[in-house]
Amino acid sequence: MKVNIWSDIRCPFCFVGKKKFEKALAQFPHAAEVEVEWHSFQLDPSLKTREDENFYDYFGKSKGVSRAQTDQMFSHVRNAGKEVDIEFDFENQKVANSLKGHILIQLAKTKNKSSEIEEALFKAQLVEGKNIDDVTVLTEIAETHGITTEELTAALNSDEMAYLVNQDMQMAAKLGINAVPFFVFNDKYGASGAQQPELFLEILEKAWAEYKAGDKGLQIIEGDACDTDGNCN
Repeated sequence: MKVNIWSDIRCPFCFVGKKKFEKALAQFPHAAEVEVEWHSFQLDPSLKTREDENFYDYFGKSKGVSRAQTDQMFSHVRNAGKEVDIEFDFENQKVANSLKGHILIQLAKTKNKSSEIEEALFKAQLVEGKNIDDVTVLTEIAETHGITTEELTAALNSDEMAYLVNQDMQMAAKLGINAVPFFVFNDKYGASGAQQPELFLEILEKAWAEYKAGDKGLQIIEGDACDTDGNCN
């Protein structure tokens, strides 16, 4: 059975959703027979990297809200992270375009290392205050997971890899996905947002029970997510 997941490595709820889904999958008796595929989704493809700009200042200006309002908005996100032992560091988060990171994920998919690379990129962006648009940062992540500098360089200069990122986003658009994380179980059940592990497990069990029958369709369950307007709620 296949589970397709769309996420952006700039999205804190995508990181939370990954942790909660993995907790559910660990409890699922047929986990070994579940294929998970990560898909690229850029919340803001036009974002210009501003490494020296404070993330809160950037967010406040882009949304027209005060620092106090920004702090309040992200308090919920911090609490969601703590549920799964993630300590988000928004104060030191870099304002960075995620395209190059997604190209690295596409490369990692060819080596069955997409989940590990996804995790490392989430940590770099949301916990460690690194610039995921910086080739040096991406090289370090790649090499740590057995991907060579030459392979990464070729991928970053490859029209094919950029096309795969765009193809994932076009597929999301066709499915009506405008907020991430978004999970599709066996091409039948869709779950939007960082659901609790119990709900993910329930969907896994239901999808698995119908898997042999090949039933198709799509039902959407709403939850915490970041949308293309930059709102996390």
